[in-house]
Amino acid sequence: MSASESPNSLRDVTTYNNFYEFGTDKAGSAQNAHTLVTRPWTVRIDGEVKRAQSVDVETLMRWSPPEERIYRLRCVEAWSMVIPWVGLPLAAIIKRAEPTSRAKYVEFTTLNDPKQMPGQRSRVLDWPYVEGLRMDEAMHPLAILAVGLYGDILPNQNGAPIRWWCRGSTGSRVSNQ
Repeated sequence: MSASESPNSLRDVTTYNNFYEFGTDKAGSAQNAHTLVTRPWTVRIDGEVKRAQSVDVETLMRWSPPEERIYRLRCVEAWSMVIPWVGLPLAAIIKRAEPTSRAKYVEFTTLNDPKQMPGQRSRVLDWPYVEGLRMDEAMHPLAILAVGLYGDILPNQNGAPIRWWCRGSTGSRVSNQ
């Protein structure tokens, strides 16, 4: 990304995106995400770690100071946006969990609750949605757990209350509950 690129507008970022949990069209996330209750919210960290635990989002956010980072989000559907994210360095969270030498991956698993996420009533994907990073990708300084954008709390339609974001790119698991 060039330093001269300006971020997309907040309206663009919050109304044109994909979270199939809320629907398969670009407007579906913004229209349907109001059904998601994001507080209280717990993140479970387990697997090949010495300090398996469940932690609420507010506590997690105290583990590392939030940072603002402006990244270009590139969707697999061939569109992109420049977004000022607020996030926690993923490496700091992983280090607190003390992964064992056997940890090779970090797995992210979404909440599976069709009552709150109407898109999960469709068979467009197997639910819950699961993604992963190799440990070296997860520990990269550019990988963050996003908790906000544009200096404010992360909107539901953009992955609230927390989403992983990695620029460019049997293990530990981080799952939203």
